[in-house]
Amino acid sequence: MKMIDQAEEKNITVNRKASHEYFIIQTYEAGIILTGTEVKSLRQGKANLVDSYAALKDGEVWLHSVHISPYEQGNIYNHEPTRTRKLLLKKSEIRKLIGKVKEKGLTLIPLRLYFKEGKVKVELALAKGKKVYDKRASIAKKDLQRDQERRIKF
Repeated sequence: MKMIDQAEEKNITVNRKASHEYFIIQTYEAGIILTGTEVKSLRQGKANLVDSYAALKDGEVWLHSVHISPYEQGNIYNHEPTRTRKLLLKKSEIRKLIGKVKEKGLTLIPLRLYFKEGKVKVELALAKGKKVYDKRASIAKKDLQRDQERRIKF
């Protein structure tokens, strides 16, 4: 039996669409308030971050539209799959985020959910939306890099 290091992080789900849709400016690690059945469902890897975002309200950070599937053995104690969940950040971090989100075009996007030392954490990104031409340029750059890597292999 293999021993697992306590500091090791285990990804639950990753928002792959985020890097295509947004320029990532800065990332933050936040805790999240969950119910017991949500944690059990996350241990099974049943979560989806597509179209999710974080919003600031009354000096607190809230995570919206994250889909955590109901736990199969949860019966009447099950949770609502897309409920709004509170994120746990330091006051100084929240103050910085309030100032930055007020800037035009900046938003908070969850990049991934993961376990760290037995706790569920959210990697939150301060991001700016890409325009259509930016997305095309990113795709062209990736294609060019992929072609160069192929040529180097041979």
